[in-house]
Amino acid sequence: MHPRMKADQTPDPRDKRLRERLETIRARSEKSTSWRAPMRYLSRLVNQNGVVPVRARLSREDLAFLAGARDEVIVFAELGVRLLDLHRPQASGGITSDPDRPIRRCRACMSRWPCPTFRAIDDALDH
Repeated sequence: MHPRMKADQTPDPRDKRLRERLETIRARSEKSTSWRAPMRYLSRLVNQNGVVPVRARLSREDLAFLAGARDEVIVFAELGVRLLDLHRPQASGGITSDPDRPIRRCRACMSRWPCPTFRAIDDALDH
């Protein structure tokens, strides 16, 4: 076996930690109650101070989700922006038959533009 191949197959502890954190966030989010439907009703209840007095029954899962949701959304937004900064198009510098539409590649992964990472972000945000 090639030594490089063995090193590539060794699990990275950071990968495991990140995957576990993402799975925890996903599980906590899926267990919590969606506020999408009540928001239409609640938005009409905003008082003069700009707040809505809410009396709600919240489960443990709802509280766990709400406790970290703001910080997690900020982290994911920053991650998305950083990924977009990394994965952006650049001219490939090759010869093209259409000079008005040169071939472009991602500057990070060198895939043809739009690269898989950019498409994944675009698909996720359009979902």
